Amino acid sequence: MKRLLNTILAILVTATLFAQTDLLQKGNELYAKDEFKQAIDVYNQLLMTNLESPEVYFNLGNAYYKTGQYTQSILNYERAKLLSPDDEDIDFNLQVANQHVVDSIQELPGVFIVRWWDSLVNSQTTDSWAIISLISFILFLTLAGLYFFSRTGDIRRIAFWSACFLITVTLFSWSFAARQKGRMVNHSFAIVMQPTVTVKSSPSEKGTNLFVVHEGLKVKITDQLGDWLEIKLADGNKGWLLTESIERI
Repeated sequence: MKRLLNTILAILVTATLFAQTDLLQKGNELYAKDEFKQAIDVYNQLLMTNLESPEVYFNLGNAYYKTGQYTQSILNYERAKLLSPDDEDIDFNLQVANQHVVDSIQELPGVFIVRWWDSLVNSQTTDSWAIISLISFILFLTLAGLYFFSRTGDIRRIAFWSACFLITVTLFSWSFAARQKGRMVNHSFAIVMQPTVTVKSSPSEKGTNLFVVHEGLKVKITDQLGDWLEIKLADGNKGWLLTESIERI
């Protein structure tokens, strides 16, 4: 019975992979033929199969851009960037799409070391950092064994300091992987989806009007109360808006 269930599961997984591959190829063919609306439908069908990849989001963002749906293109470029933060093509297309955003928010200058640290973390994906951590740990165990079993002083000294370096790399890369994973799971950033949204001082329609934001703007979600979300802009301004006004990345 167990073998039969495993066989059925393998068949289902294989069939799903073939279906996903066919949909991706179909979407790409439609895009190549300038049939962008049909390509959008196919790419969205592909995402409904629980396949999330930077390629699919990137292609979907391109198709939306070609049809003039710039807000949707920004949303999908951001989702692609979340999965592949160091992809230059995604960065370039996102910059082009952001030129259609009405709001021009000047980001607060951060401390150099913090910006450098964030750049280092974002230089690799979650999987890449996890692989680096695993390889470093395996090498650490190898050198630790060499340190304990070697009788040569020079070899023991080199093995000791190399092992210290590798365990440091292991811990940092693992923490980087966890941080990147947290960004994908928590969905703490979002895109404004409505043409014009008035941000309130409190989570209520009676709250004071603070400022107005427009579709396509990227915001950070800092709190939630019922149907209201507290958002923070890149320039540090904060306020509340309804959940329906934005879509999480």
